[in-house]
Amino acid sequence: MKTFYFTATGNCLYAAKQIGGTIISIPRVLKQGITSFEDEKIAIVVPCYYFGTPRIVQKFLQTVRLKAPYIAAVMSYGNFMAAGIHDLGKHAERNGIALSYSKSILMTDNYLPLFRVEDQLKLETSKKIPENLGKIADDIKNSSKMIEKISAPSKIFSSIFQFFYRKSWGKKDRNFWIDENCNGCKICEQVCPVDNIKVEKKPIYHHDCEECLGCIHLCPQNAIHLKKERGSGRFRNSNVTVKEIIDSNTGVPG
Repeated sequence: MKTFYFTATGNCLYAAKQIGGTIISIPRVLKQGITSFEDEKIAIVVPCYYFGTPRIVQKFLQTVRLKAPYIAAVMSYGNFMAAGIHDLGKHAERNGIALSYSKSILMTDNYLPLFRVEDQLKLETSKKIPENLGKIADDIKNSSKMIEKISAPSKIFSSIFQFFYRKSWGKKDRNFWIDENCNGCKICEQVCPVDNIKVEKKPIYHHDCEECLGCIHLCPQNAIHLKKERGSGRFRNSNVTVKEIIDSNTGVPG
């Protein structure tokens, strides 16, 4: 089995590890120009952005041919997903990918414009993340066939937010600012999945932002900020290292 994932702060990499198989990073696939994969079973593990599918995942589904008798999709979300998993299924279908299984997984929300990380960490135990991931992993291992059902109002809600998400593609880094604690370590440049950051003493953003917020959360100096954020807390899934996230989002083979 091959398990493709996109991660910024570690949630989806942790989920992909629990699901198992050969773990493959979506940003690395795109940067290396690989266009075809085949296996007996394939899983796709990605986060929910704006109640839908991240831009980089849309590009992956458009450009990479996936062939398997069984394809599963798993989408992580933090508080409210609306029709995110349905949107992922639509993008897959448009690109000739027939899903056998789709499921959402409630994990730790780290969207700084809306939530304080400190508050979200307190909810981790109640979300039963390991238990729910275990159930999903068992479903995929057993080739369970199930498409998560989504209500019509949720689909409408997601479609509205996705419209505005597309309008803002690449522009969100205009809301980032760097404080005096920046020491030019280049972690932000290394974790960026779309090579949008170049550090010249301080980070310079080139307005092709995925809005994953990985550069903000993983800055060791806590020197990168949003103009409007709910708190100074930062998040990284405790089961994943910064090096693993760097390795996930670089295009360097190995």
